[in-house]
Amino acid sequence: MTTVDVCVCTFKRSSVAQTLLSLADQANAPPFRIIVVDNDETPSAEGLVNGLRSERGLPIYYLHAPHGNISIARNACLDAASAPLIAFIDDDETAPADWLATLVAAIDKHDCDVVFGSVRATYPDGAPQWLRRGDFHSTALDLRDGQEVRSGYSGNVLFKRALVEHLRFDLALGRSGGEDTVFFEMLRRRGARLRFAASAVLQEPVPQNRLSLAWLLRRSFRAGQTHMRLVEIRGGNRIVTAALAVAKAGYCLLAAALTVWSPVGVRRNLIRGALHVGVVGRVLGAKDARLYGGA
Repeated sequence: MTTVDVCVCTFKRSSVAQTLLSLADQANAPPFRIIVVDNDETPSAEGLVNGLRSERGLPIYYLHAPHGNISIARNACLDAASAPLIAFIDDDETAPADWLATLVAAIDKHDCDVVFGSVRATYPDGAPQWLRRGDFHSTALDLRDGQEVRSGYSGNVLFKRALVEHLRFDLALGRSGGEDTVFFEMLRRRGARLRFAASAVLQEPVPQNRLSLAWLLRRSFRAGQTHMRLVEIRGGNRIVTAALAVAKAGYCLLAAALTVWSPVGVRRNLIRGALHVGVVGRVLGAKDARLYGGA
């Protein structure tokens, strides 16, 4: 019996081959199936996926779910899943051999419903030194192993399928991002226990088009918009939150001026400030920032 359905949503990325090969090398993992959902308008990944299935004997189920909206692809994964546990890994991430076994063990170890691991960014040759030193692209929660997670993400996660029922990813957020944060907030509100698995670490290369401060500012702005969505879901006061965000944005701008001598520090403060501006932008009706092209 399949214990885990490992879901991979892909959109015009040849790197999905490396993702699938890393899954083929999983050791000591329970029986699992890989669900690949192609979010391109045409089934562009089908040949690659079928080739790897034949060459490596991978248990892959391929689905074509257009068009360029990551929520559509994620929901197709949930619809196709039948195993008691569901994992998500991105199509540009690679997993160490113990990744899946570590996540499954963490569910039992921490007596929880959802476990999240970290994603460690790897930078290409020629990436700016401030970017390497600041490591702004890694998803590394400042939590102890087993500690509660308040805001989740889909890049490295395992959860119990029984909790999901009819819950799905928000299609309105499928081009901007933040759909996973809202999804796991809704799970948490249903009583799911979310925990951190410190030993479950994936690798993710940073593409050239994300090596700029401008991209990081847009991402942080969108994260602020998502944060305000969570405030609204939790019944928080929008006006008070926005007022605090204005004050925090001003503080970050001052901090950026005071750290202008530090290539990492000044950018860290600007990026943090963009998050608070995004909170205010959500209140003022700004459209969700679109980060990921088609997907």
